[in-house]
Amino acid sequence: MDENMWRNREHIEEILFLLEKSHWPRTLQQKATPEDASTAAVLEDLEAILRQTLNTLEQFQLKNADNVFNTVMTYMPQDFRGSLIRQQKERSERNRKAEVDALIKSGATIHDRYALLWKQQMERRRQLAQLGSAAGVFKTLVKYLVGVPQVLLDFIKQINDDEGPMEEQRSRYGPSLYSLTKMVVLIHLVLLLSWSRFDGRKLPKNQLSVIQQAVQVYTSEFEKFLKFISEVFANSPFLISAEEAGAVESRKNDEYKEIVILPGKTHEVNLTVDSVNSYIAWDFSLIQGTLSQDIGFRVEYVSTSGEVTMILPYRRYESDQGNFCTILAGSYKLVWDNSYSTFFKKSLRYKVDAIPPVSETTEPVAESE
Repeated sequence: MDENMWRNREHIEEILFLLEKSHWPRTLQQKATPEDASTAAVLEDLEAILRQTLNTLEQFQLKNADNVFNTVMTYMPQDFRGSLIRQQKERSERNRKAEVDALIKSGATIHDRYALLWKQQMERRRQLAQLGSAAGVFKTLVKYLVGVPQVLLDFIKQINDDEGPMEEQRSRYGPSLYSLTKMVVLIHLVLLLSWSRFDGRKLPKNQLSVIQQAVQVYTSEFEKFLKFISEVFANSPFLISAEEAGAVESRKNDEYKEIVILPGKTHEVNLTVDSVNSYIAWDFSLIQGTLSQDIGFRVEYVSTSGEVTMILPYRRYESDQGNFCTILAGSYKLVWDNSYSTFFKKSLRYKVDAIPPVSETTEPVAESE
């Protein structure tokens, strides 16, 4: 079904390319006769209708992808580990967009662009599956996902399998989508043949009428299908959040420490990083009931000679969650500072970690469906 969505999108764009005025047959561009002017008006209407459908399809794909990822993320620890996975996803998407932009600038065809887009879609699937199997791009991070239900990891590993949870959706709703795919392919083919013959033989009114009716039927039915399938996905029992599944509370105390920092004192945690491009990450907050609702925090790098370099400057927080990618191996010091306080102790709840580099190496995947 996913592949057919992309095929519909590709053929709609191919048709829109033909419907742009600059790509009309030369005699039609000149609108030499009233008949040509009438034909041009019909084509402009068809372009507007198809562009609206293309926009609806693009929004459907974006929303659906975000829904799946965000649902999965509700099961992840809501600390720096989940944040790192989101950052990894955002970085991957930026890299994919840059790859597509470079291909467009090179003068590639619409078909070439969609071949790349489909390849990228398969990469997204593979990365999601790797999160479940602790391999590839998320291999290191999954090691740190303590508290994630195994049933979720199994689900995201198997979501696109032939016998996985999407198979019923494919068998039930796939045929209707495949019929729409065949219809848009035929519209594209008829229009392409008409353009190649237009200068020698103008488009008959009855043929133009058939194309017009076909586009209207196709776009209407396709948008109905997208609306229907959106509701199906939104109500699918296997796409429920952790909150709905009652799986949130079990993670709240996962690996957190609690400490009381007396007035005028600090609390330090030292983390050793063995290689560059590791992550130093933290998540902390003051426990409710603390009278003074902030605490100083800073991060330092300490060289082997004892020289201190400020990484994150001192600032006072009620809570914070963050991380940074290291450019030097060695020792990093995280300091919570209550030295400015004369009377108030601070009850701090925190978690910190040094996470090794995340590899972006992926293995080939068979392109199915």
